[in-house]
Order: sequence, then C-alpha cells, then structure tokens
Amino acid sequence: MIKVALVDDNSFLRHTILEKLQFFDDISCKFVAENGKDLLAKIVENTTVELILMDIEMPQMNGIDATAEIKRLYPHVKVIMLTVFDNDENIFRAIKAGADGYLLKDITPDELYKAIIDTMNGGASMTPSIALKTLRMFRQPLDFEIETENLDLKLTEREINVLEQLATGIKYDHIAANLFVSTGTIRKHVENIYFKLQVHNKLEAIQKAKNNKLI
Repeated sequence: MIKVALVDDNSFLRHTILEKLQFFDDISCKFVAENGKDLLAKIVENTTVELILMDIEMPQMNGIDATAEIKRLYPHVKVIMLTVFDNDENIFRAIKAGADGYLLKDITPDELYKAIIDTMNGGASMTPSIALKTLRMFRQPLDFEIETENLDLKLTEREINVLEQLATGIKYDHIAANLFVSTGTIRKHVENIYFKLQVHNKLEAIQKAKNNKLI
C-alpha cells in the first residue's frame, strides 16, 4: 500500500484527484491539506506518508516552498507537483526545490497511477509537455532569480482590479457589471495587461502578476 497525501487549496480539485486515486486499491490517501503550512502541521502526525501530490498556487505557503521544506525535513518523501500551470519558472523552481515529478491536473487516473508507481520506483514522472519544456530549459537555461528581480512591471489600478477578478474565474461580462463598464472595455484592459506583462493568455498573466506581487 502506497501512502500519499494531497495538498490543494481548491476543494473541487481535491475531490477530483481523490476520485482518481480511488480506482486503485494499492494507494491510500492518509490526509489532505489546504496549503503548505497545513501540510507541515499534519505530516507530523502522519510520518508514514511516502508521497505527496502538491499543488503550487496556494495561500500562506505555496507548493514550491512547501516542497523545499518537506525535502529538508523528510528527504525520503517523494513529491509530485500536480498543477494547472506549466510555465517555465514554476517548473524550474519546483525542480530546484526537490520535486520528483511535475504533472498537470487534467491527467487521467491511469496516468496518475503510473506516475505514482514510477516515482516510488525512483523515476521522475512528467507530463509530456512539461518534459519538453524541461529539456528546452536545459538547452537554453534562464536565470529566473535575476529575471524576476529585474522586472519592473506596472499596471494601472483598474487593470489590477480586472486581473484580480479574472484570477477568481469571473467572466468578462460579470467583471464589466462589477466595474460598471462595458464588456468591450474589459477586453481592452485585458489586451493592455497581456501587452504590459508580455504574456499570451489569462493563466500566464495571473501567474506572472502573482510572481511579481501585482495581485
């Protein structure tokens, strides 16, 4: 029996992952945690945990910081990052923190099971698209530490308001109603946000804004 823990602040996604794990009799989820701090508190009483499925974007302590701490305190415990984000910086920081694998949450139950087994056997499981990004980073390494520190990103107060609401999953028409403007105006704000942050989609914009403490 492989003993795992699941760390994710989104209750719906926690439930989805738990449903995937229930297909397999040789995997037991010992506990779930809502963020890194919650994980560190609970694992003290569950030291038999062998593998952690770790989200990245969480309040109080994110998954990358939590992974680094787990690897310091419990180096034998395997950690697989399980996230919706596949941007280069997250992959780089997760590997640097000691992650044993990096998977996207749309993974099938069978793929998740195989990744857990492979990781427990000493492998490093990655979603194919993540593996390609990792190879690219090794071929053309970037210093994300310097890159993040040197960024001087500026958004207007209204653009920040729009981005904060986008981050909650609200659609353009609802944001427009909340801010008493037209949907077209919101789309223009989003275009400006993408241009200023040099990103191509909502997830990249939210991630970059969070990394640079804009939201």
